[in-house]
Amino acid sequence: MLKRHGWSWQAPARRALELDEHAVELWKKEVWPRVEASRRPMVAGSSSRTRPGSP
Repeated sequence: MLKRHGWSWQAPARRALELDEHAVELWKKEVWPRVEASRRPMVAGSSSRTRPGSP
């Protein structure tokens, strides 16, 4: 489909030079759990604007 429209699949040519693996791992262990926990829980919503409490 991409080729048909004249587009190509793109991938980075090389890995970023400034990438700090230690900092990434630290962020994953310390920051991400707090970010993930602060998200609102998924609850079933209502599609009705006039009767929001109706199923």
